[in-house]
Amino acid sequence: MWLCGMLGLLLCAVCGAAGELHSLRYFSTAMTDPGPGLPWYVSVGYVDGEIFVHYDSTARRFVPRTEWMAANMDQQYWDGQTEISQSNEQNNRVSLDNVARSYNQSGGSHTVQRMAGCDILEDGTTRGYDQGAYDGRDFIAFDKDTMTFTAAVPEAVPTKRALEESDYAERKKHYLEETCVQWLKRHVENGKAELGRTEQPEVRVWGKEADGILTLSCRAHGFYPRPIAVSWVKDGAVLGQDTHSGGIVPNSDGTYHTWVTIEALPGDGDKYQCRVEHASLPQPGLYSWERPQSNVVPIVVGVVITIVAIAIAAGVGFIIYRRHAGERLQGGIH
Repeated sequence: MWLCGMLGLLLCAVCGAAGELHSLRYFSTAMTDPGPGLPWYVSVGYVDGEIFVHYDSTARRFVPRTEWMAANMDQQYWDGQTEISQSNEQNNRVSLDNVARSYNQSGGSHTVQRMAGCDILEDGTTRGYDQGAYDGRDFIAFDKDTMTFTAAVPEAVPTKRALEESDYAERKKHYLEETCVQWLKRHVENGKAELGRTEQPEVRVWGKEADGILTLSCRAHGFYPRPIAVSWVKDGAVLGQDTHSGGIVPNSDGTYHTWVTIEALPGDGDKYQCRVEHASLPQPGLYSWERPQSNVVPIVVGVVITIVAIAIAAGVGFIIYRRHAGERLQGGIH
């Protein structure tokens, strides 16, 4: 799950894009200095935002990460995907060297990252991605519709030219439009019991005032599937430009969480509501910030209760004292 967090902005921006019904993504990272005990190359696959396959340069086997994947694929499939992954591993080693030369780098810690995959949209159409990054920054991207490559930085131009001179564009276009979509449909069918579940988000809204500014934050936690829309509403109007989002982040239990903040005037907190739209909710939910009550009233009430209790105790004690005193006096007369 940590892999998507390592990718460049261009790579992660397409995760969970608008209008997406189903998605298939493969993320890979090759590192010159992965750290002690860590593989230098890792590749993972996601269906609808859920990790379902994994490969790394230590185990060198393409393996399932879900029970439904293990149950529906035979050994021939795993052997074939292992062979492809081992080939990709070697290609990424070459890419590390080639890109480093483009930057005139002879050492240091560097990464080559890649994302490829496809979506089936709500209207039945499809789209595909094939993009790369270097050291966490956009490097090159392929547009299957125009059959062109875009170099995000000057150092990517040699890679762009090499790809244009090969048959990579034709092969990748076929994969993104045909092979990828077919596999996506098959994986969604095999995993429909797991992928089709829904879990409602737990929503919490809170505010913090500092330096004359009230920061309102809305957090949705524990929801599934991944797509969700969280926005701030003021007086019935949805606010977009003034909000800040933390993105949609996976939890360890397979669900997701996200948060959105907005800055407001301290006296306007009651005018804002957090709007949450998710497949698990029959209709969008609206959540308001409840301004914390002052502690003065509870303190005053507590003091009053204490005084009354003391008064009652004193009164009862006095009555008991008078009663015992009278009994002693009567005993003396007799």
